[in-house]
Amino acid sequence: MSYIIVSSRVRLARNYEDLPFRSKITKEQSEACVQRTLNALRSLPQPYSFLPLRDMEENEKRSLLESHLISPDLMDHEECGAVLIRMDQQISVMMNEEDHLRIQGFGKGDSLAEAAERAFSIDDALQDQLSFAFDPQLGYLTACPTNAGTGLRASMILHLPMLTQYKQMGKINQLAAKLGLTLRGIYGEGSEAQGNLYQLSNQVTLGRTEKEMIDAVTATARQISEMEAIHRAKAADRDLTALEDQLFRSFGLLSNARLMPIKEFMQHWSNLRLGAAMEKLPISTETCDALLTAAQPAHVRKAAGAAVSDRETDAHRSELIRQTIKNGG
Repeated sequence: MSYIIVSSRVRLARNYEDLPFRSKITKEQSEACVQRTLNALRSLPQPYSFLPLRDMEENEKRSLLESHLISPDLMDHEECGAVLIRMDQQISVMMNEEDHLRIQGFGKGDSLAEAAERAFSIDDALQDQLSFAFDPQLGYLTACPTNAGTGLRASMILHLPMLTQYKQMGKINQLAAKLGLTLRGIYGEGSEAQGNLYQLSNQVTLGRTEKEMIDAVTATARQISEMEAIHRAKAADRDLTALEDQLFRSFGLLSNARLMPIKEFMQHWSNLRLGAAMEKLPISTETCDALLTAAQPAHVRKAAGAAVSDRETDAHRSELIRQTIKNGG
């Protein structure tokens, strides 16, 4: 069911033991947080980009947000916030977010264990040289108590159009809650489930080991994926013509539209990816996933290479979509 799981991510919250939490930290101490992190990670084998947010244009920051490489919280503290991003975008290290460090490891599809390995490789490199705030009973100390303990947040993005269409998401939310997990929109807490995309993650970080949390999220994501696959098969058995009509209508509109607002794109993108996964449309799920990011507002404006209005952004987005479909990905 890996085609239902879009991506995997593991985030570690860490704080230096000799620096105050963000609510009390000074500008000089924030700068020290950045500098010591860079010094400790200077010898990493793969190339990284260092980006202080105060030196970046707004559109560039928002494109990083759309790619999940930074968080809204980091953008709210751009004066002292910075991020270190591996060139393949499989690791990012946010500095001076809610905690001193938010270390993120990413993976495509069902690859939470691999994402965790990437995050822990950075954590290990830092702890070889530096000390984090740690309590023998409570574990890693964090600005928000809900992150204390392991400081680990494991998440997977799931594409669940049929469970949504057949109004099963209430049951799925109950299932996740019973297991100490939560379902949110694609951009986490407070965000909508655009494009029938949902983020499954652990709610608590205290009282379980890192492996237990990763295994719980992975097992539940696979269980939900099986339920989605069953509903896809039922929809095809119930009325294949109606299902194909739904998919090809979105395919036709995306193939020909000249103005495509982001909200409308997300609705039709869900059908595009569903059709790709069910091998009904001439496009791959990998291409759909790449298009999902490339068609986001900041990415479209960045690709345009100039300041564009909202209407011009919608026009550029529609052209990008048409060319992607025309080229078969």
